[in-house]
Amino acid sequence: QVQLVESGGGSVQAGGSLRLSCVVSGRLYSTFCLGWFRQAAGKEREAVANIDSEGWTSYADSVKGRFTVSHDKSANTLYLQMDSLKPEDTGMYYCGALPGYSGSWWCQRSHNYDIGAQGTQVTVSS
Repeated sequence: QVQLVESGGGSVQAGGSLRLSCVVSGRLYSTFCLGWFRQAAGKEREAVANIDSEGWTSYADSVKGRFTVSHDKSANTLYLQMDSLKPEDTGMYYCGALPGYSGSWWCQRSHNYDIGAQGTQVTVSS
């Protein structure tokens, strides 16, 4: 069982930056996928960025070049640096974990992830 607690959201103007954090605790194992997901009002949850235990990363096309995902193993914390924010980035952001798996085939299957319960709200105004 893995526990995930997100923080760092807020309200910013378009073009601004935010850094989201997710503390990961529990049985993550040495091989894992981690990811950030977001859900806008009235829309389905979508994957934003993924990273695995080997350092492989992937990004949604809409955030490539603007967002950076990273993982500090010593601090058990997942980060999402969000730059050049746009109003369409508004939504509730959740982190997720998939212990025991790695690589693109597994990490890009978001329905397999354990997702944080609380999320953190990001609001970008124009």
